[in-house]
Amino acid sequence: MSNTHGRVVVDVEQADDIALLADFAALSAIGATPAGGVERQAATPEDGQTRAWLQAWLAGRGFTVAQDRVGNLFGLLELVPGAPYVLAGSHLDSQPRGGRFDGAYGVLAAAHAAERLRRHYAAVHDRPRYNIAVVDWFNEEGSRFKPSMMGSGVFTGALPLEQALATTDVGGVTVGEALDAMGARGEADVFGENARRAVAAYAEIHIEQGRELEKAGIGIGLVDSTWAANKYELSVLGSQAHTGATAMADRRDALYGAALVVVAVRELADRFGLDLHTSCGQLTVYPNSPVVVAREVHMHLDLRSPSDELLAEADELLRVRLAEIEVQADVTINRTYAHTWRGQVYQPEGVELARSVATDLGLASVEVRTRAGHDSTNMKDRVPTVMLFVPSVDGISHAESEFTHDEDLCRGTQVLTETLARILQGAFD
Repeated sequence: MSNTHGRVVVDVEQADDIALLADFAALSAIGATPAGGVERQAATPEDGQTRAWLQAWLAGRGFTVAQDRVGNLFGLLELVPGAPYVLAGSHLDSQPRGGRFDGAYGVLAAAHAAERLRRHYAAVHDRPRYNIAVVDWFNEEGSRFKPSMMGSGVFTGALPLEQALATTDVGGVTVGEALDAMGARGEADVFGENARRAVAAYAEIHIEQGRELEKAGIGIGLVDSTWAANKYELSVLGSQAHTGATAMADRRDALYGAALVVVAVRELADRFGLDLHTSCGQLTVYPNSPVVVAREVHMHLDLRSPSDELLAEADELLRVRLAEIEVQADVTINRTYAHTWRGQVYQPEGVELARSVATDLGLASVEVRTRAGHDSTNMKDRVPTVMLFVPSVDGISHAESEFTHDEDLCRGTQVLTETLARILQGAFD
């Protein structure tokens, strides 16, 4: 580590990049799918294997490994006894047949960044102002247990612990039971009762999951704000009946009603253009028989927009359309909010810090908004937070064909390392 123009610069050797890519390949082999992705849904055996791999990696390099009561996994490196921690990480869980970069790259980049800083301070016999910790947030994806960003939600106080632990998957298994089954539920909070004082700042790096960086030919994205989002759980209730014997006019077909909802949210997106994204997913049909009119459908949908006002307008239009669908299909639709957040900004000082790091490293950067939710969405409400993106090829994510080039992975880790180095030295003080 050298000092240039009064700023700390972390020297990165070729061996560092080689080690990063080798570890990423090893990590990607766990839960690998034939088409090049991974399947490691939260608290499954594959997720447990991935967490065990990370624990061994951290422990082998002198980190203290701990898990909190909702299964967040931490690697703690105490450089200054008694000082608060700067936290960095992302998540290791995946979507079903998901991509190998989403989340996992951010955890590994944080681990390598912290290891590079550990080696530096051991070599120079100097101490920074803060300690550093790596985190794998539990159940960021929300594919098995809802809501998403569960671990960071509990950590920041946005989601009650007991509510999270009591959440069930489609098979009725609770989060608490699933964590116990893989030995991932800690008995106490890692940072004590007041984690918000024990953690001074947070940094996260992630693939963009969009095409803005790729289209601009720029390798580093500085996340300055988030899209707003409303996520819902819908129950469409009809009556079970015989598909052959029951007259069409007499049917209360829950699946027909659900299909109209799917069309309705797509038509909302078409109406508002680029400023509204919508989706429906995870439809569960009962009784799901080929000769029975569906009595019940459970489904999830979401609306996302860069504008809180537009999102509210779309939400109201959806409410009206759902009432119309109830009449049209002769069904009852129950809608509850599963997870919502308003469009918000990240701290400007974090954006400027990351911008100066990229500039000093000779890398082009640009400000971008995140349409997706990340654990930093929760953390930024509690501590100064830096969120970084690296490009996604063709913007593909949550799919096996998700891809980011090696050089972008390495450059992003270098920027994260330098950003953490400056925060450790007091850049946010």
